Amino acid sequence: MPNASLIRAAVPVLTLALAGAAVTPAGAVTPAGAAATPAGTAGALAVDRGHDRTITFRTRHDGEVLAAVTAAAPGVSWAVKGRESAVLSLFVDGRYATDDVVPAAFPITREFALGRLRAGRHTLRLRLAADRSPGRSVRVSGLAFRTVAAGSPAYTDLAHAPVLYGRNGTGGTSTGPFQNAATDTPLVAWHEDVPAATPGHRLLTYSYIWSNEDGGTSTPQLMARWGRTTDIEWIYQVEVDAQGRRVPGTAVFQAPNHVTQQFAGTYEGDHPLLQTCTLNNNICDKVDDPMRFSLSTAQVLDATTEAREQIMDRNPWTYWVAAAEARREGRVAADPPTTSQTLIADPRDYLYLVVRKQTLDPPNGTDWVGLSIGVRLKGDSTLYRSDHLFPDRSINRDLPAATTVQLPPGTTPSDVAEIVGIRVPATAKDTGATIKVQAINRAFFLGRNDLPGASFVSGPTPATLTPDQPTAVLYDAVNSAR
Repeated sequence: MPNASLIRAAVPVLTLALAGAAVTPAGAVTPAGAAATPAGTAGALAVDRGHDRTITFRTRHDGEVLAAVTAAAPGVSWAVKGRESAVLSLFVDGRYATDDVVPAAFPITREFALGRLRAGRHTLRLRLAADRSPGRSVRVSGLAFRTVAAGSPAYTDLAHAPVLYGRNGTGGTSTGPFQNAATDTPLVAWHEDVPAATPGHRLLTYSYIWSNEDGGTSTPQLMARWGRTTDIEWIYQVEVDAQGRRVPGTAVFQAPNHVTQQFAGTYEGDHPLLQTCTLNNNICDKVDDPMRFSLSTAQVLDATTEAREQIMDRNPWTYWVAAAEARREGRVAADPPTTSQTLIADPRDYLYLVVRKQTLDPPNGTDWVGLSIGVRLKGDSTLYRSDHLFPDRSINRDLPAATTVQLPPGTTPSDVAEIVGIRVPATAKDTGATIKVQAINRAFFLGRNDLPGASFVSGPTPATLTPDQPTAVLYDAVNSAR
């Protein structure tokens, strides 16, 4: 399986330090030169309405090119209705490549796929998309380009990555085109690369993370069963042969109602064109929205040991965006009732965990046994539970799974006395299944800036949960300190 760190080490990166870049009268930026920074940019490249900027860069090899863009938008905040974002459109050699929805006045770095380019000189034009931008300007303070050379395993993974168009239609918190400039915006993407059934073939799966979903799972259930308010979905899967070529008939995508459907749409090279087409971010293979997202899928996930939410951990700004959207859309309350189907507490009032477990003799059908996580605090006899005593909010999957536990405001890691695993039959019929808890991957709180703090629990937590012994302590602050 290609390793993300190896990919980064194997390709040259061209970084444009914009504070020292020169802007010609025509607006072209070159990475070298003694000319002063353009007036008024304060070390950043200003992209305003009607003022495009064009940057020249060179690639040493033919291959898939990725661009890391560091951008901020003055006066913008994803938490404020009407000021959600400024949208920066990127054009490569005159071709529309992707939109960058800039959600904050502070800089955020995101990586985008520019497609296959030949070795040599290229241009990247930056345009403020006024038709979809509440914000009036973007400040780009960093650009870094890297090429994954044709013929490498990493190239194959990137060459088949999907391009995702935005959601339109009606419903949810926004209607018509350009919805993803203000709601449910794509944040980051990744891929998984595993052996296929045919020797020498590989199965590539591509997934996206959206800032939320306007339809589908309720916000309290998202926090309890999935450990976040973002929406995470696989969108495209394809088998490739030993030469990296698409195997005919194997390309599928996640269609409405989470149905796996054969892809019958259009390709750009080997990149399928898809579109978000439901309020819970399922996919169609016909595109008609003006917004286009070509997020880098270079990040790799090992689904046997990592939860999908750990991609968010690698991109901590995604927690800020998710919290901002939940607040703006009225999904956050100071002390919501545990029975609420719409409201959660402040995102900072939760402990965020990833647990690895295995269910022995898992039942078929609707009768399943889940796992809830409980937390006891020092000097507090309450057992705070991730499922709030609702069996259908317990964890029923055996892949590494994320969850959250709501705790009193201001709780810190030093307040946690115990973390407990609880066996939860999801229906009146207890099948007798045994749950083996293997490990806690991480446990953290969000800080005052809505970014993840340091994990204070990580490692094996072996415990066996049965009908006779349905609970077990996974973490004990006293013993862990010894």
